[in-house]
Amino acid sequence: MNDIRHRVGIAVPRRQVYEMFSTKDGLVDFWTQQVEGDSEVGGKLSFFFGRPERSAVMEVVALAPDEQVQWRCVEGPPEWVGTMVTFDLKDGEEETVVLFTHAGWREPVEFMHHCSTKWATLLVGLRGGLEGGSFTSFPADPQISKSWG
Repeated sequence: MNDIRHRVGIAVPRRQVYEMFSTKDGLVDFWTQQVEGDSEVGGKLSFFFGRPERSAVMEVVALAPDEQVQWRCVEGPPEWVGTMVTFDLKDGEEETVVLFTHAGWREPVEFMHHCSTKWATLLVGLRGGLEGGSFTSFPADPQISKSWG
């Protein structure tokens, strides 16, 4: 299996970062401006990216307040189904460190490379928004490819 991994430090308390990944309001700022569903353990979250049909559905697998949010992809791009997305949080030097993992890719296809870059831009946008700048959730996210956005 293949994994995408990123690390970013954000100069706000862990609670603020945790809420961005564990609540629909936070996910609207972080990932995409249309999120539906239940953000509790066992719930499913649907993510929309400018089309009437949902692009991905994540089952909430784990919520450890101020420490971890974990999802399993149950619907979406074939390369994503069955993968796990994890946001681990820990204290850094005057910052909250986010250790992001999108694990379980069957093979490192071109779409995985794209998603790695996209996840990185979203995490940097999250840092910017939490530190007083602008969030970069869809549709305000930077386009990195004409093929996949």
